Amino acid sequence: MSSGISAVSSGMATNAVSGASWSKPPQQKMTNLYNAIDTTGTGSITQAQFNQAFQSMNPPAAFQSAGANAVWNALDPTGSGQVSQTDFISGMKSLMYQLRQGSSGTTQTAAAATQGLVNITA
Repeated sequence: MSSGISAVSSGMATNAVSGASWSKPPQQKMTNLYNAIDTTGTGSITQAQFNQAFQSMNPPAAFQSAGANAVWNALDPTGSGQVSQTDFISGMKSLMYQLRQGSSGTTQTAAAATQGLVNITA
């Protein structure tokens, strides 16, 4: 007795990826957010640019509670007055993780924590 399964082809390729999303990955969304803040295209953002974006882009509640100055200080811990794209992305991921962990009392992955932030660019 054989219970085989034979392949059936309809001539159309089926593309299915379990757990995949057709939306942009968090890294790309963070890059898009940074580019939206860097209105001058200089490759670094200033606190004035960040504050303007913070007021107009409706950040997640955890960031609103912390305030623009606290978020900026976390992104620019040396006080240089400028933040590069790389530092922005890594700093925002880290800060989002910390804020989410503190507000919910549970640990999340950096990718999950970042999702709340990057939704503002969707």
